[in-house]
Amino acid sequence: MKNPPLPTRLILFTPVHLLAFGFGAGLAPRAPGTVGTLVGIPFALAVIAMPPLQMVVALAFLIGAGIYLCGESARLLGVHDHGGIVFDEIVGYVIACLPLMPILRPEGLSLVVGLLLAFGLFRFFDIVKPWPIRWLDRHVHGGLGIMVDDLLAGVFAAVILYVGNLAYS
Repeated sequence: MKNPPLPTRLILFTPVHLLAFGFGAGLAPRAPGTVGTLVGIPFALAVIAMPPLQMVVALAFLIGAGIYLCGESARLLGVHDHGGIVFDEIVGYVIACLPLMPILRPEGLSLVVGLLLAFGLFRFFDIVKPWPIRWLDRHVHGGLGIMVDDLLAGVFAAVILYVGNLAYS
């Protein structure tokens, strides 16, 4: 289903929309979810560099903020999970990158390669939506519904990346 066109000015000058649309990344004419995931790279680098307790607090904050921002942006637009809302991709990608924390990443695996692997795995699970991701996407509504499929896609990607890291090391 195609989303209605949005005035760029509305997105870029309304704080909730600006954040939910990944600082404008969600306005990309093609593959806004993929472009939004790119915005997640600096977030992921910041989070994986944190000590574990700070990382948990940061993730909880990002998830809570995402539930609010995505839900409020959708409500204001009158469109549930508008394709331009990409804060969920940003947070999902951060989760996918958790196995790249220095204490978990194998010595020989470069951070750049790890970020690319996490990106590919996350996008795969976000697009294909295997069970239970697809079920959750269809049955959970509001801000949590917008976020939950991407959070789980991030978890799936993180598990595969972690297992791959174990095999690599």
